[in-house]
Amino acid sequence: MTNLSLPSIAHFIGGRFTTSSGGRRQQVFNPASGEATAEVVLASVEEVNSAVAAAKAAAPAWAEMAPLKRARILFKFKELMEKHHDALAAVITREHGKVFSDAKGEVVRGIEVVEFACGVPQLLKTQFTDNIGGGIDNWQLRQPLGVTAGITPFNFPVMVPLWMAPMALATGNTFVLKPSERDPSASLMLADLLQQAGLPDGVFNVVQGDKLAVDTLLQHPDVKAVSFVGSTPIAEYIYTEGVKRKGTYPMRVQALGGAKNHLVVMPDADLEQAVDALIGAAYGSAGERCMAISVAVAVGDVGDRLIDALIPRVKALKVKNGMEPDAEMGPVVTAAHKEKIEGYIEAGVQAGAKLLVDGRGLRVPGHEKGFFIGGSLFDQVTPEMSIYREEIFGPVLCVVRVPDLAAAVDLINAHEFGNGVSLFTSDGHTAREFSRHIEVGMVGVNVPIPVPMAWHSFGGWKRSLFGDAHAYGEEGIRFYTRYKSIMQRWPESIGKGAEFTMPVAK
Repeated sequence: MTNLSLPSIAHFIGGRFTTSSGGRRQQVFNPASGEATAEVVLASVEEVNSAVAAAKAAAPAWAEMAPLKRARILFKFKELMEKHHDALAAVITREHGKVFSDAKGEVVRGIEVVEFACGVPQLLKTQFTDNIGGGIDNWQLRQPLGVTAGITPFNFPVMVPLWMAPMALATGNTFVLKPSERDPSASLMLADLLQQAGLPDGVFNVVQGDKLAVDTLLQHPDVKAVSFVGSTPIAEYIYTEGVKRKGTYPMRVQALGGAKNHLVVMPDADLEQAVDALIGAAYGSAGERCMAISVAVAVGDVGDRLIDALIPRVKALKVKNGMEPDAEMGPVVTAAHKEKIEGYIEAGVQAGAKLLVDGRGLRVPGHEKGFFIGGSLFDQVTPEMSIYREEIFGPVLCVVRVPDLAAAVDLINAHEFGNGVSLFTSDGHTAREFSRHIEVGMVGVNVPIPVPMAWHSFGGWKRSLFGDAHAYGEEGIRFYTRYKSIMQRWPESIGKGAEFTMPVAK
């Protein structure tokens, strides 16, 4: 039922913000207060089709625009994002819950991808070979796909859409964004800033929605590529549905899934640095990051010292409304997600793990209805436990003890996820061997959250990534373009007579 007292959040299609009053709706909450602040309109099949049609209509002219002109629009967009940096961050905190300083960092990381995309005239340059033989020259092009789509998660409502859209737009594609329905407002702010930057109507569109919108995008014959970030079951579903889609042009899919990121602490590591890293990486953004550290692997005799150092730090976490300047951790995104995390904590206790710090039952003064949960810390966790195997996506850190580096590597390589991993050590040989033999896509050495910069690329291994291409960077350029090889010669260099043998360089 529609709540007329709540503002409505709808779509951006063909250069226009819609004000649809019909259809299905879902409440949007402020996690710190627990109160509904808006209603998001969930797109119908017809609305998704309308967005794709707008993108398709705009695609030919946008693809023909010189890459330098596309880059100038993106550069203006970057300037506008910098101007409205704090407003974007405040929207993130209001609807997601993460602390304001963290939200500002999210915006900066998104801007960095826009900056990289502004270099697209250079990034689209390819190779040319003069006179491969017989007066023939050979070169290649990278050309846009057409209509592309992005399906993004709740935990980074600005950064993750900016992993996708700037790369797609810079390379000459049009784009349809389906953001998370839990924190949808940031997507419309991005649409507004792109429009102010001079982006033509229909090149960037936003459809709010749920599984219906996702399935409509996956089944639409005019959508040539889809990029996704979220949980592994959904990533696998999107990849499977996209790959098996029938049509004259199969869908290209880039689907980033879940994670269970480990941080290995060697006996020779600087313990204070390792503990600082674990506190920030495990409890920052309430653990709602795909690169969050959720498992500390204590090697050899470092376990007791690590635990003794972690306990007081976890208990001292400042869990508050994210807009308070000294907040270190805010609420989780919804009441349902809070209950899910608490269920994992109980499951860990029942499985025999030692709960050293219990974050359940936390009450934040003035925000008693907020979705708050404190930091939790487990010791004596084993690989058979669900709190080790599954992605909790909350402020829960598990400590696993192993005898040596080889056992740590075997433990991590045996996990189904291979997104991110870190090693804290003072030994260069240990770091080199670990980096070479670990089966994980993003590796940090004395770096707790090894998120690649915009000119590199982001993505994991194993069941953390479905598809061949990682996100943004040069991998993003390849994902959003098709490779074409051209061989050319002119009549004066063509000999007379038919040739029936395999052509070779002469």
